[in-house]
Amino acid sequence: MEVAILVFVASLLIGLMGRNRKMGFWGYFFGSLLLTPVIGLLLVLASDSKPSVSKPPTITDPS
Repeated sequence: MEVAILVFVASLLIGLMGRNRKMGFWGYFFGSLLLTPVIGLLLVLASDSKPSVSKPPTITDPS
């Protein structure tokens, strides 16, 4: 039982680490639950950050 709790808590922490990455919190959380927290940690460390979202340029009225 203690091992299951440890895996769950480790997966939560890995999900928090990955919240600003490509797959987000839920992707890394479930990935580390299904594969193992060690593999989940490797996935987080190897992934890229989310691209920053920039606003499109505004068009001003020339008149």
